[in-house]
Amino acid sequence: MSAAGREPTPADGPVADGQPLLELRDVGASYGPYQALFEVSLTVRAGHALALVGANGAGKSTVARVVSGLVPTTRGTIRFDGRDITGRPAYEIARMGLSQLTEGRSVFASLTVEENLTLSFRRALGRRGVADALDRAYAAFPRLGERRTQSAGTLSGGEQRMLALARVLVLEQRLLVVDELSFGLAPVVVDEVYAALEQVLASGTSLLLIEQHVDRALVLADDVVVLSKGRVVYDGPVAGVEGRLGDLVLGRPDPAAG
Repeated sequence: MSAAGREPTPADGPVADGQPLLELRDVGASYGPYQALFEVSLTVRAGHALALVGANGAGKSTVARVVSGLVPTTRGTIRFDGRDITGRPAYEIARMGLSQLTEGRSVFASLTVEENLTLSFRRALGRRGVADALDRAYAAFPRLGERRTQSAGTLSGGEQRMLALARVLVLEQRLLVVDELSFGLAPVVVDEVYAALEQVLASGTSLLLIEQHVDRALVLADDVVVLSKGRVVYDGPVAGVEGRLGDLVLGRPDPAAG
C-alpha cells in the first residue's frame, strides 16, 4: 500500500501527558509569492493549552491551516502525537485526532442539532455508538438537548460553537485547534464558550488557542507563543510574558532585551 493510503501509527503509542503532542520546527509557509511564516517553531504539550497570539496579519491562522494540512509548508517539519505529518492531507491528519474549529458555523445549518451530532458520531463510532454519544453530548451541553430538533442554522452563535465543541468533547480528540472561536460573540456568550473549552481541556484534549480575546486565552493556557510578521518573538510560560505582551504583539522592541 502506498504511503498516502496507509494509516500511520506511532512506534511507541500516544505521547504521555505533559510531553510534546504537536511540534512545529522551523516551519515556513507561503500564499503564492507572499511568505506568511518564517521558521516558526512551537510545541503544544499533551493535556495542556497553548495560546497563539499576535496582531492581525501576524500569521496565526496560517499556523492553524498548516497544522491541519490545509496549507502546505515550504520548509520545516510538523510532528503530531509522535508522527511526522508534514505534507500529509487534511483528512488523514483529522483521522489521527486533530480537529480545527474556526469562527464560522462549523455546523450543517440545514440539519437539526441531533442530526449534526448523529452524522459525526456515526462516522466515528458506528451506529451502535450513536445513542451513548448523544447522551454524553447532551449531558455536557444541556442546552443542546433542549434544542435537539432545532435546525442548527437557527441557533445563536454561541450555541453553534457549543454544537461544534460537543462533537470534539465526545469523540475525545487528541488536539483541538481553535481559531477565533469567540469572534463576533457577546461577552456573556464568550463566557459560555470558554466554559465549554474548559470542559474539552479537562477531558484530556489539548488546545491550540488562536484568540482575539487574549486575556481569556491566557487564563486557560499554560504556555503562550507570540507571532509578529510571521515570526515567533516569544515562546514560553504565560507568567513570563505579563506586562510586556502588548509590546510583543505590536512588534515593539523588548526593553528587557536591551
